[in-house]
Amino acid sequence: MSDATAAEPLALYIHWPFCAAKCPYCDFNSHVRPEVDAGRHGRALLAELEHEAARAQGGSTRRRLASIFFGGGTPSLMPPDAVAALIARATALFQPEDDLEITLEANPTSVEAGKLRAFREAGVNRLSLGVQALDAASLGFLGRNHSAGEAVAALEHARATFPRLSFDLIYARPGQSMAEWRAELRRALSLAADHLSLYQLTVEPGTRFATEHARGAFRLPEDDEAAALYAATVEEAARFGLEPYEVSNYAKPGAESRHNLAYWRYADYLGIGAGAHQRLTRAGPEGFDVLAARRHRAPEIWLERVERDGHARVEEEALTPVERGREAMLMGLRLAEGVAPARIAARSGLGFDAVVDRAMLDALMEEDYLRWLPDGRLQATIEGRLRLDAILPVLLR
Repeated sequence: MSDATAAEPLALYIHWPFCAAKCPYCDFNSHVRPEVDAGRHGRALLAELEHEAARAQGGSTRRRLASIFFGGGTPSLMPPDAVAALIARATALFQPEDDLEITLEANPTSVEAGKLRAFREAGVNRLSLGVQALDAASLGFLGRNHSAGEAVAALEHARATFPRLSFDLIYARPGQSMAEWRAELRRALSLAADHLSLYQLTVEPGTRFATEHARGAFRLPEDDEAAALYAATVEEAARFGLEPYEVSNYAKPGAESRHNLAYWRYADYLGIGAGAHQRLTRAGPEGFDVLAARRHRAPEIWLERVERDGHARVEEEALTPVERGREAMLMGLRLAEGVAPARIAARSGLGFDAVVDRAMLDALMEEDYLRWLPDGRLQATIEGRLRLDAILPVLLR
C-alpha cells in the first residue's frame, strides 16, 4: 500500500445479520431466524477478523484503528461477551487510536435496553439507537417492535450509560404534517442531542413497502413537501446546536460519527460478517490499488465458508482509477465540509478533470447547487445536497 494510506487509520465494520422482525421499509442484509447459534456465529466473526486483519496490515507495522462499528441487523441481540471478545481481538490485531470510537446499534425494546450496561462494560462507548418515531401510529406503520414509551426510556437510559449517543428518526412519513414533525423532533432532541441521523422515508425495491406502495396502500409526500420537512429539520436541529455535517446526519461540534466519516472521506475500511463490504488499499503495479470486496449475504452460507476457508468473500476486484475517483466524489459531496481535489487525486491517481465534467460543474455552480469554498474544497450547497441523486450522474465522468 502507499505510505500515505498506511499512515491513515482504518475503520472496522462488524455485521450481525439477525433481527427479531423485518421492518417493512428495510432493504439491509437482515434476517429473521427462530434460533441463532450466537456462540458459533461469534467464533466465525473472530475468525474472519483474523483473516482480514492479516491482509490489511502494512508490512511489519500494525495499521492504526480509528473506529469499530457493530451494525446489522440488530447487533444489540448479540451476547455482550461476543462483543467484548471482538473488541479485544481487534485492538490486539490493530493499533487503536487513543480516542477509539466503538459504536453499537440497538433498538429501544425493553429486552435490548436491559443489556446496555453490559455493552458499555464490553467496551462500547457510543450507542446508536433506532428510535425511528415517537408516536404509536407511526411506529406501527413502520413495523417497529417498541412503543414510544420504551423509546423515551431507552434514550434516557442510554444517555446515562454511554459517553456518546446517537439516534435515528424517519421523516416524510405518510400524512406527516410540518407541525407534528417539528414537535416530534423537538421532543427527541430534548432527550438526547449530541448526534442525530434523520432519514427520509423511501420505498426500496424488494421490501414490503414496495409491494404496498405499488398497490396504493399509502402515499409518500411530494418532493416539495419532503424538501420543506428537510428544511424544518435543519432549523430544529440548529436550535439544539446540531449542524448537518452530512446529508442525513447532524451533530454538535466534535460529536460527528468518526466511523461514518471514514466512509465519506473515502478512507480504508474492513467489513466483517455476512454481506459486509470493504475498501482496502494495497501496493499495485501502478503504485497502489483499492480492493473492493463483499461477503456472502446468506448468514448460513457465510458461516460455512468462514469455518471452511477463514473468510466468505465472494467478490473482490481492484477498482480502476476512474472508479476510485467517482467513489471519492460520490461520498465526499455528501459532507458539508465538501471534498478536496487533492483527496480525489490521492485516492484515484487522477487529475480532477479526469473525474469531473468541468462544463457541467460550471453549470451546476450557476444553479447554486455546488460551490468552491475558500480552502479549495468543492461543496454541495443545501439545495445541492437535496438533489445529489440527480446531480452526481451528470457531474461525474
